[in-house]
Amino acid sequence: MAFQVLSRIKRLRDPPDNRKTRSASPSPRLSPTIRSLASNGKNMATSNGIPPDGDVGKEDKPVESKGITFANQNSLPKLPIPDLESTCSKYLEALTPLQSTKEHEATKVAVKEFMEVEGPGLQERLEKYATSKSSYIEQFWYDSYLNFDNPVVLNLNPFFLLADDPTPARNNQVTRAASLVVSALSFVRAVRKEELAPDTVRGKPLCMFQYSRLFGTARVPTPNGCVIGQDSASRHLVVLCRGQFYWFDVLDEDNNHLMSEKDISMNLRVIIDDAEQTPAQEAAKGAVGVLSTENRKVWSQLRDILTQDGSSNNAECLNIVDTALFVLCLDSTEPSNVAELCGNMLCGTSQIVRGVQIGTCTNRWYDKLQIIVCKNGSAGINFEHTGVDGHTVLRFASDVYTDTILRFARTINGQAPSLWASSSPPPCKRDTSNRLDDASTTPHKLEWEMGPELSTALRFAESHLADLLRQHEFEALDFAGYGKNFITSMGFSPDAFVQMAFQAAYYGLYGRIETTYEPAMTKFFLHGRTEAIRTVSAESTEFVKTFWGDNPAIEKVRALKRACEKHVDMTRACSKGLGQDRHLYALYCLWQRSLGDGAAVLIWDGESPAAADIAEEVQSKSSTPNSRSRLTPTTPALFSDPGWDRINNTILSTSNCGNPALRHFGFGPTSGDGFGIGYIIKDDTISICASSKHRQTSRFMDTLDSYLVEIRKLLRATDQSRVKAKAAVSDSTQKQAGAKSERKGRGRVIRTESLSNMDGSESGDDDGMGGYGFFDAGMLLHALKGARTGEREDSKASSPRRLVGKSLKFDEY
Repeated sequence: MAFQVLSRIKRLRDPPDNRKTRSASPSPRLSPTIRSLASNGKNMATSNGIPPDGDVGKEDKPVESKGITFANQNSLPKLPIPDLESTCSKYLEALTPLQSTKEHEATKVAVKEFMEVEGPGLQERLEKYATSKSSYIEQFWYDSYLNFDNPVVLNLNPFFLLADDPTPARNNQVTRAASLVVSALSFVRAVRKEELAPDTVRGKPLCMFQYSRLFGTARVPTPNGCVIGQDSASRHLVVLCRGQFYWFDVLDEDNNHLMSEKDISMNLRVIIDDAEQTPAQEAAKGAVGVLSTENRKVWSQLRDILTQDGSSNNAECLNIVDTALFVLCLDSTEPSNVAELCGNMLCGTSQIVRGVQIGTCTNRWYDKLQIIVCKNGSAGINFEHTGVDGHTVLRFASDVYTDTILRFARTINGQAPSLWASSSPPPCKRDTSNRLDDASTTPHKLEWEMGPELSTALRFAESHLADLLRQHEFEALDFAGYGKNFITSMGFSPDAFVQMAFQAAYYGLYGRIETTYEPAMTKFFLHGRTEAIRTVSAESTEFVKTFWGDNPAIEKVRALKRACEKHVDMTRACSKGLGQDRHLYALYCLWQRSLGDGAAVLIWDGESPAAADIAEEVQSKSSTPNSRSRLTPTTPALFSDPGWDRINNTILSTSNCGNPALRHFGFGPTSGDGFGIGYIIKDDTISICASSKHRQTSRFMDTLDSYLVEIRKLLRATDQSRVKAKAAVSDSTQKQAGAKSERKGRGRVIRTESLSNMDGSESGDDDGMGGYGFFDAGMLLHALKGARTGEREDSKASSPRRLVGKSLKFDEY
């Protein structure tokens, strides 16, 4: 198994031995550290066979995999470094439809200068740098996220809205939450025992590295940027209810379940009952989770304040939250429509009653993976994006959702299949000797010491968050007119087809062509993440103008066909690591390093959280749109040209990620005047969630809906014209041959849409490539078949733990 710990252990302020607790109960095991995945320190070993040497992105040494999950890691190729000339050519091509002729000529001069002056030297340095790395972009990629100082809520963390449980009786909060937790723990077990089947696309294996970073991790702010830490032996769960924190153990040291679904349900009922006993005013005063929504530097200072008093429990409480497997958020709200549900999963709700915030926005901890369950059983996932991409979390969400259904089916039919290669022994039948000595399955409430300074900071953080939520709006569209089946029947790539819909809708509303971004998955490569598809092209521009012009239907359809074919070509190139954005960003970062250790590092990733900030800073130094502002006297021409700012200020930030397990997927806009658009293309529907800072989001979605209806009319009309034309040719041929029949020509030709395919070779090639990726139902249930081998037992010595928090009573249950 080829893995790498990305940096040193970061200690989470170990509490002094003489620190007092609020409970006289026996004490739980606490892991005193989490491991930083992306800082500049040295590395320490963790579990799961990860070697202890090297910096972030350093090339892994081959390590024998003991299971199937990481078995393909050693055979994965490295992400290729594109040729400099090819990258610059693609960069100019991407800018052509976004610039005037005069602007583009200036950009061409800047690119030519870059290729002749700084470019070759930076390219040579990058190639040398990459020889000892798993991926040439990995370290720079982590930095682009971790050096981002603005709040992560709405700016970084995406969300998934899960489909409802198909059994209506199970769509209540406690039942749904317990079911999801049990399935999530089974997923954790499969990853840690290396029994999770590797991801593949058309038979080709994908990198599985991100799965080792999904659980027990936390984003931790520091004065010099954030780090990502991990407790790889984590085995407890943190539950948030009405802004209050609870925890209990859920796994033993062999990663087997400590509790049944019924036991977890009982714990959750106890937690909800306890949380409801606290008046809203008092709960608001201790809703520490809202601090994770602050500016990262402010949050870093507040963490220091939380732990500076040696007589309080705060350090231990914080450690328990940081090292939890994940956070379960039990919301007291019941959103009335899909748009409200999406907003709740992305950023929570803001509701002020008598001056007190009682919305769900305070019932979150945005520095970790979160499973969110509403009072009516609607459920979703919100995740910290630094170490994992949507494709990884999609697999987690899909397997968890599928397992909840199959596990319920097994209560009816014991022969129903299972997703997992092996199952955790039932807690009631397992030998518990030497296993549960230091485990605590009883829920405990974390009680924070809130001094005057923290109380004031919490009040201001909640006010800042309420402002942020007020600045955004969300709309959801469940287009039921057609989906993947119809689009492919017409001979189009589904992802390309929907991407052209976004551009056409935006142009129809604003009359402009704007920068559009879509991530392409690059997990075919070791430690692969994404590459940027710059969706706007000469072909797409021609299409939207043709569509909105007074042109014959056949011309509009032909223009759409050319635009989609171009998009498919770009997607294929990007998925092979042959785009331009990541390559240019790596060169940019190396140039910044050349300025010296004291140089301030700007952040960019082509769709990074700070891209808009950079564009604004550079534009503020430009006297005119065509002037060449220089960040420093030595800034390479390409990076100081206005074209660089233009392409990195994304107006339409889009991503395709989903399958039947999800209802919706989305994220916040990446620029002040842009849209964040997540979409899922299902067989017969298209689900779209859009967000913006009040940019007529509802009107944009209405325009999009109208376009999807209109383009279907055009496709049907032109398709029928082709059918009639072919029929006429056939009739003529038969007449010339003397074939006569009284019945010939009577009635109209009937043709099923699903049999019409203009170009069947294109329809499925980019599934799973555009956006984060697509697991269809077949791929999910494929895990039910096939042999899996390799069960690895991890035997670790148990460490003493101390109970933190008030033990909850079960008298009423």
